[in-house]
Amino acid sequence: MGKYVEVEPGVNVYVEDVGQGRPVVFLHGWPLDSRMFEYQYMRLPALGFRCIGIDARGFGKSDAPWEGYNYDRYADDVRAVIDALGVQDAVLVGFSMGGATAVRYAARHQGHGISKLLLIGAAAPSFTVRDGVPDAMTPEEINEQIIQPTLEDRPKMITAFGKKLTHKTPSVSSFAWVEMVAFQASAVGTLRAAEMLRDEDLRGDLAQITVPTAIFHGEKDKICPFGLAQAMNAGIATSHVVPFEKSGHAVMMDEPERFNEEILAFLR
Repeated sequence: MGKYVEVEPGVNVYVEDVGQGRPVVFLHGWPLDSRMFEYQYMRLPALGFRCIGIDARGFGKSDAPWEGYNYDRYADDVRAVIDALGVQDAVLVGFSMGGATAVRYAARHQGHGISKLLLIGAAAPSFTVRDGVPDAMTPEEINEQIIQPTLEDRPKMITAFGKKLTHKTPSVSSFAWVEMVAFQASAVGTLRAAEMLRDEDLRGDLAQITVPTAIFHGEKDKICPFGLAQAMNAGIATSHVVPFEKSGHAVMMDEPERFNEEILAFLR
């Protein structure tokens, strides 16, 4: 069931809330929305889980203000949803940009309302090259491949970015669906969140995470290279890595059966 939560005066984010049982909060990647987890929403409620998908500001059905595109604000938006829904003992699941938001949430809010953390292809501890994160993109590459193309031809940029999501070639229909979801993101959110990915640094957050953490990461990831998983694992004392040898960035698309098995094992 869909609902809106006011996260600050005049700004509402859309939340999909399906099923009953232990809550699992899903944070999507850039430039998608909570619909990217639809296959989990169809399976997990039948197994006793409550799936809560949040459209980040600027994406999906959420409001798209000009301000508020930083991980502190994104984490505070998640906190507002968790408090509004009375969520406790949740598993917080973040993919790509959502994984970075989840890292900031676990550190900034001391794991409030959550008891486990699952990072999938997370854009952390830094989406750009920094000390300890040598395998990431450079700011110049992000400007050339994402920022400027978003300003000039956003649909073309989305198509090019989408081709990097998976290691395997998805079906034509599946790729078209991913494009459709990304096209529906606001232009403002697409741009400002891309700037957030380029500029923010989460290296200092890792040591503050104390909940059990699983890091799912594709070894053939061309967007968030596998070195990011290793850097997160080195910085989060309570973490372990689950490598997906046959996957690129979107492990849930490259190895869906194994992904569903691994996520269920971690949730249980």
